[in-house]
Amino acid sequence: MNRLLTISDALARHARLSPDKLGARDSQRSLSFAQWQARSLALAGSLQGLGLQHGDRVAVLAYNRLEWMEIYTALSASGLVAVPINFRLLTPEIEYILGHCEAKALIVEDSLLDRVQGLLAHPDLSLGHLIVMGQAQSHPGHDYEALMAQGAGAFEAVQVRPTDLCAILYTSGTTGRPKGVMRSHEGSSLIALATALEMRFSPQDVGLMVMPLCHANSMYFSQTFLHLGATCVIDDSTSFDAQRMLAKLASERISFTSLVPTHYIMMLALPEHIRALYDVSAVDKLMISSAPARKDTKLAILECFPNARLHELYGSTEAGWVTLLRPDEQLDHLGTVGREWAGSGPIRLLDDNGQEVPDGEVGELFSWTPYAFDGYWKNPEKTAEAFRGNWCSVGDMARRDEQGFIQLVDRKSNMIISGGENIYPSEVEGVIGACPAVKDVAVVGVPHDKWGEAVHAVVVLHDGAKLQEAELMDWCRTRMAGFKRPQSVSFIPDAQMPRNATGKILHRVLRDQCLQSRQGTVATA
Repeated sequence: MNRLLTISDALARHARLSPDKLGARDSQRSLSFAQWQARSLALAGSLQGLGLQHGDRVAVLAYNRLEWMEIYTALSASGLVAVPINFRLLTPEIEYILGHCEAKALIVEDSLLDRVQGLLAHPDLSLGHLIVMGQAQSHPGHDYEALMAQGAGAFEAVQVRPTDLCAILYTSGTTGRPKGVMRSHEGSSLIALATALEMRFSPQDVGLMVMPLCHANSMYFSQTFLHLGATCVIDDSTSFDAQRMLAKLASERISFTSLVPTHYIMMLALPEHIRALYDVSAVDKLMISSAPARKDTKLAILECFPNARLHELYGSTEAGWVTLLRPDEQLDHLGTVGREWAGSGPIRLLDDNGQEVPDGEVGELFSWTPYAFDGYWKNPEKTAEAFRGNWCSVGDMARRDEQGFIQLVDRKSNMIISGGENIYPSEVEGVIGACPAVKDVAVVGVPHDKWGEAVHAVVVLHDGAKLQEAELMDWCRTRMAGFKRPQSVSFIPDAQMPRNATGKILHRVLRDQCLQSRQGTVATA
């Protein structure tokens, strides 16, 4: 039977063809492809020795570190299903995911042990094994390295089919309880190959994985590099430091990385004499994801990285990569996320009746990608809502111009309805964000006794900038219709803006915070 290679198949191939080539590394250690393969199979054998069987779910809770690469390939080889957990989650949230996916084992970093203490014996969980990475000496689980040693030579090959699940990725829960996105080996291989084709990656590339490996971005890009036999460098710092990032890009001769706009802005804010210390000439491909970037930011990125071709993608955990704004389109099509990714079918923008809307009008975005997810774990109702035939939606609203470029408008769930008018926060945020004093902004709806909802803006200012609410209102007055303008504004420090692990603002959380701060009062103006 012909089938696509899994990531464990790809690793075995490169271990045979390029055994001594650097496969992956972090700041602590490095692995050649042969070493990576040996440790992957040892881990797979040890997990089999614990009684874990094909299809069982294994959860992983850790910051970025090299072990993620070993774990993903080991689980692939043994037919086990990876359930990566966001390291920012708290114990009740972790408990929900472990229970919902019925995880049989949990691999956890020692610094995060306090989040899971007591869960091993939880009566409502099927968790049978705790495996601990790191230097902790006293814990109730198995030591990762000791278990690895026990599994050397013990792995028994299993048949892994293309349609088998390789991972369940839990969404960030921006609209409620997180949903488990089921992804198959076939889908994961297809997105890797489509990424290599679209981005023109090669075995000579060196990619820096900065985004969390528990999320789709770094997972998909790292697996693309693995399929190609390129080198992955894992950024294992637990917080982002702009100068340290420039130093790593220079010292590791990185050719590609994917960052959110905030990361780029932080690097660009460094004094010019500091940036000049680092030779980033090897960087020839850059990705912006998770949030839109302004024209001045893009121009500054291209000046800082003179050899880089800038890309901007839109995608989701469910659909994978959906659109790409390519390097030659960056400045001519600002405000869009590009057009369909290589290998994808045409995007459809549908109204509430399921009819396609004309160009220029807003509709719900349905994408047709060959690597879309296989549904939500134990949630057939939400799965049915997400699909219309071959097309998949995560509730994003968008419009298309006459050249086919897609402009995201907002999430359906974020839409504000004021006096019967639909207001998309991203439109308002775009106007406010263009104000020179504004570093970041989020817009939410708050209760209004006459209009139902009113627009409220939460603003983060650049360091040292000053801006009064009345000044911001004046800025908006000549730039957008009255019903879209914010009726109130609050200013907060950047650290207080709620975000998920990929940098996306959590509008639902922010809305709840605004409501709490208003102490139940309802606007009447």
